[in-house]
Amino acid sequence: MTLLSAALLLVLVMDPFGNIPFFVSALKEVDPVRHKRIIARELLVALAALVLFLFAGQHLLDLLQVSGPALTTAGGVVLFLIAVKMVFPAHGGQPHEAVEGEPFIVPLAIPYVAGPSSLASVLLIMNREPERWPEWLAAVVLAWLVTGVVLSTSGALARILGRKGLIAIERLMGMLLVAMAIQMIMTGVRQFLETA
Repeated sequence: MTLLSAALLLVLVMDPFGNIPFFVSALKEVDPVRHKRIIARELLVALAALVLFLFAGQHLLDLLQVSGPALTTAGGVVLFLIAVKMVFPAHGGQPHEAVEGEPFIVPLAIPYVAGPSSLASVLLIMNREPERWPEWLAAVVLAWLVTGVVLSTSGALARILGRKGLIAIERLMGMLLVAMAIQMIMTGVRQFLETA
């Protein structure tokens, strides 16, 4: 995995375009003047969670005695399930939390940006080649920047792209994520067979 492929994986999992409607909905009761400041704060909290998981996740895996092939395969399965939901969403739409007043950490930072799938992906990337941690940190920051740019302009993008445009982009991202998830599953199985 290269820095760019790791960053692309994380962008797909963070799903910034899919999160636009949730950000717009969560901020609708907040003074528009404060939107940029709130989004910036929430993105910084999400980055802190991702970086913490990047470096502390390996210790958690060691504690739980989870092998590399098991983590790769499990990560592929989780990403596949997420991707299927992106391509074939439920009829009622994705559930989102009702937010009263100004959102703080939940739900914008966690779980919308730094959700279980993002944290698991960061853990998986670091577990593969921990000695390349500067590259993985750069990939996290790069993915976070892309997500931040999209979400910082969420109001304008929602107006420009419209609901159908956002759905089309999310489905395309889901298709790419399906392919990456299948590759991860095959890699995990191959690693297991090589060590068995």
